[in-house]
Amino acid sequence: MKTSDLVATVGVGLLLIAFFLQALKMIKAEDPIYALLNLFGAAIAGYSSWMIGFIPFVILEAVWVFVAIFSLFKNFKSKRST
Repeated sequence: MKTSDLVATVGVGLLLIAFFLQALKMIKAEDPIYALLNLFGAAIAGYSSWMIGFIPFVILEAVWVFVAIFSLFKNFKSKRST
């Protein structure tokens, strides 16, 4: 297995864990753990796409990372105001 395949497997695995936990209602989409799993999963998957030069997925994963960061920021801001 190439290094890029291993890195991609870890990243996609984190994304799938987040998806399954949320789909099974074990966590909520608003929970910080959901955003963190998405953030790290997308960042790792994006890095693996960068390693193989597949730019469309680099862009997709970069957007996914920014959405996860926005979600974490929004969650943190709402908890501070309450």
